[in-house]
Amino acid sequence: MGFFSKRRLQRAVGAGDSVEVSESNGVRCLHLGNRTVQSAMRLKQPDRLELDYTRCMMAFLLFRPDPRQVLLVGLGGGSLAKFIYRYFPESASVTVETNPRVVAAARAYFFVPADDARLRVEIGDGAAYVMDHPCSCDVLMVDGFDANAQVDGLCTQAFYDACAAALTTNGVLVVNLWGNDANFETYLKRIGASFDGLVLCLPTSGRSNITILAFKHSPGAPLWCDLRERARQLEARYGLAFVKFLGALRDANLHTEKRLLI
Repeated sequence: MGFFSKRRLQRAVGAGDSVEVSESNGVRCLHLGNRTVQSAMRLKQPDRLELDYTRCMMAFLLFRPDPRQVLLVGLGGGSLAKFIYRYFPESASVTVETNPRVVAAARAYFFVPADDARLRVEIGDGAAYVMDHPCSCDVLMVDGFDANAQVDGLCTQAFYDACAAALTTNGVLVVNLWGNDANFETYLKRIGASFDGLVLCLPTSGRSNITILAFKHSPGAPLWCDLRERARQLEARYGLAFVKFLGALRDANLHTEKRLLI
């Protein structure tokens, strides 16, 4: 099915890529300048995480189940911001998005709530915001892409250093990367350098996206039996496939029969 055989709801063009919203079979999608789906929302379940990679990004809960301050770089359709807002009433989040047309589309078409005490969306440079806010968040989620690739300012060594500085003592960085990006290994090495090698990779089922989890301080070498029990509890609570995430973490990272090695 071609892109324009879907129902196009909105198209906004400014300085840079267009921002388009399409809808097909009960799923609304955000596109930035091409057919690639940047964000998706099922209309009957608007707070559900529709795309695999967004679900994988919540795997940080296996290690940090109670974040109080969450910083997100990149809004898209607001899937992650909405999920955190609904399921973590004790948490507050700030999302920084560089493109005001993306923010307008997220609010108009993807049901991102208005700002309040627990949710704030700022228009600005995400890299600059991170650098200007040391020790400000328990979890930092980075999902910053334009129409073609990872945004340049969100994958430098200086940026990842700033991410480490922005986290609290037991904080976790969560980064969405494209697995087929020619620079993937370079980005991974940079994250490892900023976080003293305390890094895990979590591929999505199709491996097109890979979630990177980086820890400011080591969570130790957790036992698989403890992680499996935690995964079952999280799965029952949030409806996400945490047991499957755990299997993917085991396949992609150093481990022994009894422990995940971080």
